[in-house]
Amino acid sequence: MKLKEIREMTPDELKKKELDLREDLFKLKFQHGTRTLENPARLAQLRKNIARVRTIMNEKARA
Repeated sequence: MKLKEIREMTPDELKKKELDLREDLFKLKFQHGTRTLENPARLAQLRKNIARVRTIMNEKARA
């Protein structure tokens, strides 16, 4: 997910996107625990995307 795409989202879209990403992260963590995760790098990718979304949310809240 590109930063430019995130910046163009509305606050409501950002909240929904964060919830979706957190749900995906939960599912991947569960798969990782049962040793069926095919791409472990996806965990780090999701965590970074969540951080990006939260950063933009905070920037918009301050503005």
